[in-house]
Amino acid sequence: MGEHLTESLRPWLQKPASERIAHLQAPRWIGTQAARDAIDLLQAGLDRAPALRTRGVMLIGPYANGKSMIAERFAIMDRRRADAARNPRRVVLVQTREGSGLVNFYAGILAALEAPQIKARDTSAKADQLDRLLRQLKPRVMIFDEFHNCLRGRRRDIEAIFAVLRRFGRDYDLSPALVGELSIFDHVMLTAEMASRFQLAPVPRWSYDEAYLSLLDSLEAALPLAQASGLSDAPTAKLIFELSDGLIGETVAIVTTAAIAAVRSGAERISRECLRDLGYIPLSRRRQSLAREVLA
Repeated sequence: MGEHLTESLRPWLQKPASERIAHLQAPRWIGTQAARDAIDLLQAGLDRAPALRTRGVMLIGPYANGKSMIAERFAIMDRRRADAARNPRRVVLVQTREGSGLVNFYAGILAALEAPQIKARDTSAKADQLDRLLRQLKPRVMIFDEFHNCLRGRRRDIEAIFAVLRRFGRDYDLSPALVGELSIFDHVMLTAEMASRFQLAPVPRWSYDEAYLSLLDSLEAALPLAQASGLSDAPTAKLIFELSDGLIGETVAIVTTAAIAAVRSGAERISRECLRDLGYIPLSRRRQSLAREVLA
């Protein structure tokens, strides 16, 4: 029993159902090739020599496909290294605020730096405050998660934000990492000058292939279920792929939900019947789902 699990996970089979369910519900890092490649590009931004014209990274892909987890993983890695060596942290993770304009953009960075917000609508005051903090803290990489949030506005506001990113590189030797949807790529590629400043780290939608089957095998080995589920067997794998729309976030959500149901029912394995019983509606079909019609 449990031969399908990683060795470190097998003791979990002896734990109460409530503890196993809590383990299943906890966020988990999935080191896919795209994720490892993105981490390597971000790390290169930390390890590079000082430069007046720094290069950044675009971490681009569809929603629910693991981009934010990659960004958070990299920031956590830096924090652990810095705390262990008692050094300053070199990575800043910014949750980009909705709306274009420098006031919102600066406010998001100041919040990430845990700085007090002064003169809420005063752009110059926020810029001065941020300049002082960057001179003091000297970060090397600044990650802007959901960067597409600040691209929904007037063209001149968007150009001002990109001008600030260029200034950060010139004045503070700071490499930006822009995380989000395809619109980021489109805006950066509008000019050769901006395009030359960023490397692409794609996080594409999955195809139904050997790589996806390997992903399912890795997930199954990390689920504390007593019986093997055979998630990579063709009928089950195809069903999970169809329900997930090829998105890793959806794949993990489906498998996790099914595993929790298997623990609660005592089945201790994920079957096709278990997956169908979830009533899971793919993201691409939710707008046309019966659940939406009931709400209308």
